[in-house]
Amino acid sequence: MSAAPASSSVSSPGTCSPSSDPGPPVTALPPAALRERARGGMLGLAVGDALGAPAENMKPSQIRERWGRIEGFVEEEPSGTDDTEYAIFSGLMLAEHGSDLTLAHVEEAWHRWIANLDEGPFRGAGFSERGTLENLRRGLAAPISAQHRHAWSDGLAMRAAPFGIFAAGRPAEAARLVALDGTVSHDGEGIYGGQAVAAGVAAAMVGRSTDVVIAAALSVVPEDSWTARSLRRAVATAQRARSDRDATRLGRERAVRSAVVIGGYPWMDLAPEAVGLAFGAFAVARGDFRDSVLTAVNMGRDADTTAAVAGALAGALGGARAVPEEWAAAVGPARGSCLPSMAGYHVLDVAELLTPPSPPPSPPLPCRDGDGTTEGRRKDGRRTDGATEGRGDE
Repeated sequence: MSAAPASSSVSSPGTCSPSSDPGPPVTALPPAALRERARGGMLGLAVGDALGAPAENMKPSQIRERWGRIEGFVEEEPSGTDDTEYAIFSGLMLAEHGSDLTLAHVEEAWHRWIANLDEGPFRGAGFSERGTLENLRRGLAAPISAQHRHAWSDGLAMRAAPFGIFAAGRPAEAARLVALDGTVSHDGEGIYGGQAVAAGVAAAMVGRSTDVVIAAALSVVPEDSWTARSLRRAVATAQRARSDRDATRLGRERAVRSAVVIGGYPWMDLAPEAVGLAFGAFAVARGDFRDSVLTAVNMGRDADTTAAVAGALAGALGGARAVPEEWAAAVGPARGSCLPSMAGYHVLDVAELLTPPSPPPSPPLPCRDGDGTTEGRRKDGRRTDGATEGRGDE
């Protein structure tokens, strides 16, 4: 986002001068700018999810054999998966409680909106979510509810972006809040993956460079964790690949993928892998939204989640205007295919809930007339003494 041009503070006699208040620090964006980035982060998540869904669990060679290279939506009616619907769920929960969120709030939300409802097989839900729901229905509470075989999955990472949007510019707070959500469903590397994503989005919400975003992600997870090692390898490889003028797009994707993916491992929703691929795609594309998302999609594996995370990072960094219009227009309200209770909610609604409202218009200031007297002015441009002045541009 480019900075707005500075306006002149010179005033002529009889007009109001701008306030001398310097305003918020440069790192604290005004509400309108934060809202633009919040919309970009949530739209980016949903777009990446829908773009990557057809390529989920596929190898790059299988993607090329079927579509050549995915450059846009390959389905007539693209839609989000559990990634988008769980992100909406977490966003609504966070909007309700904010920084006062507790583990008890998270458990209550899981019961109220998911576990206590008769919603069938939860089509499209990941194994970590299914295991969590089974445990909650048995009466288990956190952190015991996260004791299942897939506590290391990327199920928290896929829904972590709202925490970064809410805690814009505060990576540590984003990591704290998302860990509360994750304690119900994840453990260890599964939580670290969510924290890295939430912190990265929090930095992207107020930052301007991919390096700041990556540094924030690494700052909130243990240095010797699998997640941190995977993320560092992916980013280092991406930086080398993008500086190689002879490298092709396919070559860059292969390099990042090879740095992270464990060959022969049967599960593709492993948090350290998915988070590493997402940040690698974001880094190799230098934060460009289209390239970040398409790089993630064409690397396959858990493509809907890696593209959703890459899209959230790039969308928060560039704002909603960075998301191609034709892709943004394809994002509609959630269908509730995984979580029926989320049907009808739009990611942009969540973005609005997670950002501060614009301040109300300031009351008119008294203006000093050319003769030295001060007259109050009403919104309609009339002076309080009954005389009329030109209203000027509105």
